[in-house]
Amino acid sequence: MDKKRALITGTTGQDGSYLAELLLNKNYEIHGILRRVAYENFDERFSRIKYILPDIHLHYASLENYASICKVVLDVVPNECYHLAAQSDVAVSFEDEFSTMKINVEGTHNLLSALQMCQKNCKFYFATSSEMFGITKKQKQNENTLFNPQSIYGISKVAGFNITKYYREKHKMFACNGICFNHESPRRGSNFVTRKISDGVARIKLGLQQKISLGNLYSARDWGHAKDYVRAMWLMLQQDIPIDFVIATGETHSVRDFVMEAFKNIGIDKWESYVIINEKYKRPLEVPYLRGDASLAHSLLDWRPTITFKELVKEMVQADLERLNHGQETKVIS
Repeated sequence: MDKKRALITGTTGQDGSYLAELLLNKNYEIHGILRRVAYENFDERFSRIKYILPDIHLHYASLENYASICKVVLDVVPNECYHLAAQSDVAVSFEDEFSTMKINVEGTHNLLSALQMCQKNCKFYFATSSEMFGITKKQKQNENTLFNPQSIYGISKVAGFNITKYYREKHKMFACNGICFNHESPRRGSNFVTRKISDGVARIKLGLQQKISLGNLYSARDWGHAKDYVRAMWLMLQQDIPIDFVIATGETHSVRDFVMEAFKNIGIDKWESYVIINEKYKRPLEVPYLRGDASLAHSLLDWRPTITFKELVKEMVQADLERLNHGQETKVIS
């Protein structure tokens, strides 16, 4: 029996690396789309997938270049396509609106169009975001909650959501959206607040840093583990019909909760003296609270998260302690 072929964008990222590992364990043939610029900083960009590089196939292309995407689709002829690549830093989207829209909207459109023209039977997954909900009166957000994004990133994901829905309805493609709430791991980029906290706490423990500078401690999110979320992505493409799903833990914790839990892992209960509030890290438009309702995923996908909030934070802090203890970084940061 021939292996299923999966095409992944964003292969070197947090979600892409976990998804590639999951699919390899399920005997998939893995193909990833890669920008040539990635080789300019090979060690950093490939750190998440270095152990599986011999087992996957990488193709050079740019999501903003339709011809290059078409070529990859024609070469690979994928059975499943997981579109994870994006400009995903919400803070950056306030500063660079045009690049965020170009990558997240035009890139998604190009990929869907290429699949529709060259491999229409390929099942397509688009990684959307809880940031699409923005400020909402609903205590828990599900698939029927109205979108009210408060950032260009959120707006771009709403556009991608609607493009995916359009291709599903007009071209009868198996195209679905995963409305993923925040999901973290030791592979999270250092520009995200959760990783900034875990890394900062580890540095404080080792005497490499004295303080952590943060923005709004009371912003609350539904945080899960990326390993659980990529499993949901795969399950969505194993269904007979394409359905959009909210993927979330159903629990909300504040940034303050994350900080407190991280410091507990190094034996510090009175953490306040180690944290500095810096206004520059606050967003121009804040989304104060998000909490997902994944009841549909529970019932139709039989999906539930397996890693708790406390386990997630502990894993991240311990991973950063291990990395720093191996002498990869020794510079003292004030």
